[in-house]
Amino acid sequence: MTPIKFSREELTAIAGKLRPYFRDEFEVELRDLPAEMLVDFLAREIGPFFYNRALYDAQAVVAKKAEDIAEAITGLERAE
Repeated sequence: MTPIKFSREELTAIAGKLRPYFRDEFEVELRDLPAEMLVDFLAREIGPFFYNRALYDAQAVVAKKAEDIAEAITGLERAE
């Protein structure tokens, strides 16, 4: 699987979310580099779990839509 990579803007935004969390929950001030390193770690080690869950959820949506389409097509059948 291709590693999860974020753009500079995404990385900055994600790190910006981590800083107040760490400050409020752990009383730790994260600077830019440690916050970005943490984002990289989370993306590499935990990201695949979130990615796979999203794939499973998307697959369920597609399967439901396919089922709905099959039922709609069956409803178009004409009596012989």
